[in-house]
Amino acid sequence: MEGNVATQEKDASLPLPIDLLLVVFIHGFKGTDSSFGNFPSRLQHVLTETIDHVRVECTVFPAYETKGELNEAVERFADWLTTLTVQKEVANGTGGGAGKAKIVLCGHSMGGLLAADALLAFVNSRPDKEAPLWPKIIACIAFDTPYLGLHPAVFKNSASKAIEYASTARTVVSDVFSIFNKKGTPAPPKPPVATITAASTAAPAAGWSKWVPAAYAVGGAVVAGAAAGTAYYRRDDIGVGYSWATDHMKYVRHLWNEDALRRRLESLIDVEMHQGVVFRTFYTVLPPSPPAYNSARTFTILPPRTSRAAAYFTPSKNTIAMDEIQAHTGMFDAKSNDGYYELGLETAQAIREAVMAGRGIVESIDTEAEQHSAAADAMDQTSKDDAHEDEHAADQYKDDATSPMP
Repeated sequence: MEGNVATQEKDASLPLPIDLLLVVFIHGFKGTDSSFGNFPSRLQHVLTETIDHVRVECTVFPAYETKGELNEAVERFADWLTTLTVQKEVANGTGGGAGKAKIVLCGHSMGGLLAADALLAFVNSRPDKEAPLWPKIIACIAFDTPYLGLHPAVFKNSASKAIEYASTARTVVSDVFSIFNKKGTPAPPKPPVATITAASTAAPAAGWSKWVPAAYAVGGAVVAGAAAGTAYYRRDDIGVGYSWATDHMKYVRHLWNEDALRRRLESLIDVEMHQGVVFRTFYTVLPPSPPAYNSARTFTILPPRTSRAAAYFTPSKNTIAMDEIQAHTGMFDAKSNDGYYELGLETAQAIREAVMAGRGIVESIDTEAEQHSAAADAMDQTSKDDAHEDEHAADQYKDDATSPMP
């Protein structure tokens, strides 16, 4: 008995093992490696300061082509993530494939759909329902992801831009129709099946007609892509231009499949309930601004307040963005989002809760308050560091400007 007590006391005194926490960011449609700005590095600092016994690494999934089928992008991401997990586990001394690395997926806009589909693919690919999840994803966090589609008022509330985008779209579609309807104009070569299979059985004009709603609704990005495609049409290889534009439109067509959107969202909630994978989505919201806007504005469609999905959606207020599109694209820039720092704190809190849940720890209200205060201090420190870097850059610019020419 005494021996058992001694063993228990000894075990209780042992430090917790160092967790490896990988936070992976995935950009959205037409995004780049820099879409998240300094947000990942800030978050890494906050998490390191507020979670004991953890090594945090925030990384951004390399820029990828947002075109073709979404599931193809999901497969590429899944391959990349499994390779990264093995490499990081080996480097951390836990053995590759051991399932020791805890992973958080963070997706912005359509990157959130990619993250969600990757998570569901990993869950569904297990040999049986009792098998552990690997890679060990503990949270799936989305930022302004249109899980239920784009809000129909986005362009209504951005009238001048809507008119500009619609005008551009009409011009592009008109140009395409005229090009392919001209007598003597050769038909574009048949695109590879893997590139635009949906359009392979239809005439070019019919294919464009199918994607016109996307061009009008997705806002700037698709239309800009279509306009760029028109530049190709003016060149010799008409087929390349058509393939380029329709392939990008194909990627965003999922935003208009309401049934598939609802099923994905319900599946994510089920995964949290049954697998313990924390699911959260932060959505941008512009507060009412009478008399022009008497109600709040959002970029995405929100679930009904009475639905079970509503609890998984958290508002991220932005009072300085001009419209929903600017709020959406500037979500990770403190200069265009005055809710930037609060977004960082809430993201850190969601990740911390996922880590603690995995450890079987339920924190008290007092502990949570202390950690929130520590996170705010850590976030404030990153702000000071950025201000110092900006000041240093400005001073360097002045020195360079006043230095005599060699």
